[in-house]
Amino acid sequence: MIDVRSDTVTRPTAAMLDAMMRAKVGDDVFGEDETVNALQDKAAALFGMEAALFFPTGTMSNQVGIRVHVRPGDEVICSENAHVYVYEGGGIASNAGASVKLLRGDTGLFAAADVAAAINNRLDSHLAYSRLVSIENTMNRGGGCCWDIREIAAIATLCRSKALALHLDGARLFNALVATGETAARYGALFDTISICLSKGLGTPAGSVLLGSREKIALAHRYRKAMGGGMRQVGYIAAAGLYALEHNIERLAEDHAKATKLAAALRDLGYVERVMPAETNLVIAHLRVDAGAYVAFLEQHGIRAIAMGPRMVRFVFHLDVSDRDLDQILDVVDRFKSKA
Repeated sequence: MIDVRSDTVTRPTAAMLDAMMRAKVGDDVFGEDETVNALQDKAAALFGMEAALFFPTGTMSNQVGIRVHVRPGDEVICSENAHVYVYEGGGIASNAGASVKLLRGDTGLFAAADVAAAINNRLDSHLAYSRLVSIENTMNRGGGCCWDIREIAAIATLCRSKALALHLDGARLFNALVATGETAARYGALFDTISICLSKGLGTPAGSVLLGSREKIALAHRYRKAMGGGMRQVGYIAAAGLYALEHNIERLAEDHAKATKLAAALRDLGYVERVMPAETNLVIAHLRVDAGAYVAFLEQHGIRAIAMGPRMVRFVFHLDVSDRDLDQILDVVDRFKSKA
């Protein structure tokens, strides 16, 4: 079975497993796990930020990243398609007690002008206090599209002028860096906090890292503990993250190339209404047929994709999908045209 439902389905390579088995570990709640500390230091240095904190999941990293900026009754400005809003279990409300101002658009991208228009009058006590802007890069429901760094810089400038914090859900940020040629340090200079995921395209079994100032990461440590995120000899997992940062970033271009080929093939098929621009490793197609039936057909022919709506399907490429697998996917999606 070729699994392109998500890049979270990857399994550690033999070299990654070897690095995990050789990890030096300690009790991370006491700050004594050498490998966790090394991962945190490496991630912070890569982005030019003061500190970092290891988390078991990207959702927890995002939710703590939001919580360190807001108080109950505050408001978070983000896309209507943002992972922090759509897929994190109402965490902004339940964890931070904050409300959300949603910016429209199916790609999930927005402009500084959109943010400016969304900021509430802080002198009006009837309105939630606009405190934080959250950006997602790449944008999952936007088909893995990448932000223009110039627009991010404009939003960052606006946020600083309006005393708003800026958080980045960078679950697939390394895909964006490889696709655009931008640097991690450039991102570190623009955001107050950044969450990076290690268990998607980078191929680790689990884990995310939150980056920020020493003050914010100290507060994040407290909130991580309160959410049950304190871990013990977790260096075995952190070692996979270290390996991934050293070996698995540049190879993301291979996943992007496969996605480009599939997107081009889908655009030529009559049962596909449109394909969102495939800038990285995701391909989202809007269909003229039922997505559930389409996904069932694919699975009958050895391919697992995911329906993201009644007529919307997603394919995600990752290190476990070979060129031969891509050929099979191309053959099966072409065969479906006889069923449509």
